[in-house]
Amino acid sequence: MLRSVGQTRETQSGEDPRVTELRAAVSRLRRELAGHPAEFADRGIAEDELAAMDAMALSGVPEVRRLRRSLLLIAGAVGSVSALAAGLANVRHAVELFGESRN
Repeated sequence: MLRSVGQTRETQSGEDPRVTELRAAVSRLRRELAGHPAEFADRGIAEDELAAMDAMALSGVPEVRRLRRSLLLIAGAVGSVSALAAGLANVRHAVELFGESRN
């Protein structure tokens, strides 16, 4: 089946698969962060931004610029915690599925 540029497939539930991927990646990183025993200075920032990303995904197709901003804040907050690197990479990949923002 051919699709036009900019069109996306929907899952059986009618949800954009990019949103499904984003929600899953955010959920995984939130669980990993909650289970991580060490406290670090910017943990609250990461938790807040992950919650914001989840809320954006729940509302439908999120604003790409806002997603990227949240991703940068999360990366800055947890980037030095190697145990969270894979989860962070998954979130980054999910954000990249949305492509470039349109100004």
